[in-house]
Amino acid sequence: MAEPTRNDSALESITLQNDSGPVITFDGRLCGEHSFYDAETGALTQQKLYITNQGYTAYAVVRNDGRVKERRAYLLKREGQFCRINNGQYDVVVNVRDLLLAVKGLCGLEEDAREEDFFKDAMDIIGQDDAANG
Repeated sequence: MAEPTRNDSALESITLQNDSGPVITFDGRLCGEHSFYDAETGALTQQKLYITNQGYTAYAVVRNDGRVKERRAYLLKREGQFCRINNGQYDVVVNVRDLLLAVKGLCGLEEDAREEDFFKDAMDIIGQDDAANG
């Protein structure tokens, strides 16, 4: 008997709980997730990344230290050279290049090959998007 396979392109209705604003609901699919435990604080953090049916990215993070559970959710929409980030209550618009610099810092990428590879790939994608949108 053949083993059932998962259809990665199947969309489902997803609701992300959000302590900093209203819940965020969309049709989409999970495209990645990661969990890590901080032994110093005793907190477990779970992150999930989704693609919506409209092509946006949704990001959810839940942090629980056994006493306090924090839930945050964001929608990210690419608009040409800018990225609109919404937490269900507020919009922030950031230049994509500035956003990549922030990601670099948050990822701890410094002057090494990983940084060069990361930015080369990211800038190639931006250039392709710019050509398609321009």
